Amino acid sequence: MSKEIIMPLFSARIKELRKERKLKQREMAALLKCTERHYQTIEYGQVNVPSLDIVLLADYFGVSTDYLLGRTDRRNM
Repeated sequence: MSKEIIMPLFSARIKELRKERKLKQREMAALLKCTERHYQTIEYGQVNVPSLDIVLLADYFGVSTDYLLGRTDRRNM
């Protein structure tokens, strides 16, 4: 799977999960210990996300890293 496919899927899934929990972008930024603007660039698919942050997000939302990366549509770990 290419970067051009993964980034939009990852961004859409993070945004969807955030909205399901009724979280603000600033709350997600605090979780990732980054600025709100940087988090926005993650959610808009403009930057690569470090693997440790992907694991943190997967654990936080209770989904697999494969789900976040678009490798499966199954959320369960």
